Amino acid sequence: MTYQDSPDSINFQSRAVASVAVLAGATCLSMSAILVKLAGVDAATTAMLRCAIAVVVLIPLALGERGRRGPLSRRGISSALAAGVALGIDYAAWTASIYHVGAGISTVVVNVQVVVLPLLAFAVDRERIRLRFLLALPLMLLGISLVAGIWDAATLRQEAAMSGTLLGLLAGLGYGAYLFLTRRATRQEPGRTVQPLAWATTSAAVTATLIAPFTGGLHLKAITPLAWTYLIMLAVLGQIVAWLLIHHGSIRLEPVTTAALLLIQPVLALGLSAMILAEHPTKLQLAGASIVIAAVAVSNGLFDKRRRTTGRSSRPATTLKNRKC
Repeated sequence: MTYQDSPDSINFQSRAVASVAVLAGATCLSMSAILVKLAGVDAATTAMLRCAIAVVVLIPLALGERGRRGPLSRRGISSALAAGVALGIDYAAWTASIYHVGAGISTVVVNVQVVVLPLLAFAVDRERIRLRFLLALPLMLLGISLVAGIWDAATLRQEAAMSGTLLGLLAGLGYGAYLFLTRRATRQEPGRTVQPLAWATTSAAVTATLIAPFTGGLHLKAITPLAWTYLIMLAVLGQIVAWLLIHHGSIRLEPVTTAALLLIQPVLALGLSAMILAEHPTKLQLAGASIVIAAVAVSNGLFDKRRRTTGRSSRPATTLKNRKC
C-alpha cells in the first residue's frame, strides 16, 4: 500500500531540500576566509588562484554535463561571464578586507548581499518582496553592523575598520549581483548548473587578474606547499562545492529566502574564526550574531503560526482519494 504526496507536500519537501542545500553551501563558504588567512598569500594572488584552480576541476565536470544535458546557450554563456565579472570584483575586494578586519568580520560585512539580491530581483524581474523580509531587514542590518564592530571603537583601529568595511561593502555589491545573475541564468536553462559556474569562474579569474596590478600584483613564486594545500581547499570547498549547492537550492527558493539563509555564513565564520584563528568576538559582536540569527528566522517565517499550520495540513491525508492499494 502506497500513498501519493499532495502537491503542497511535494512543494514543501522541495523547498526544504533547497533550503538545506543553500545552508550547506553557506557552511562551505564560511570556511573561505579562514582558509585565506591560513594560506597567508596576498589578497590579489589568492583571489585569482581561488578561481583558476577551480576552473581546472570544473572543466571536466562541465563537459560531462554538456554531454548529458546539452550545451549552454550563447545567452547563458553571456550571463555567466557577466556574473563572473561581479564575482571577480567580490573576491578581489573581499580577500583584501580579510587582512584589514579579520576573517569573521569581513565575512559579515560582505553580506550586504542580503539587500542587493532581493532588490535586484524586484527591480529587474519584478519579484515580490515579502512584508516579513522588510520588517526583518532593519534587524539584519543592525546585527551586521554590531558584528562588524561599527558601534565599538575599541574593536579595531579606526583606519583599518573604515577601509576594511568599505572593501567589504564593495565585495557585497559584487556578491549580490553574482547571486542574482546566476540564479536568473540557471532558471532560464534548468538542469545546467556546472557549465554556468565554469564560465563564471573563468570570467572571475580573468577579472581578478586584471584588477591585480592595481592592488599589488600577483606573486606566485613565494607560495609554500602548505599554502598551496589551503588554496586548493579554498577552490574546491569555497568555490566549487559551495556554489553548486547554492545554485541548486536558490533556483527553487525566493531571492529573499536565499539571501536570508546565506546570512548564516557570517555567524558560522565568527565561531570558526574564534576556534581556529583565535579571533575572539566582543560581546557586541556576539549580540549582533544573535540578532542576525533571529532576523533570518523572522524573514523565513519560522515564527509564523499560519505557515506552520499550513505545513502540517499539507501532509498527505489517509483517505480513499489519495490511497493506492
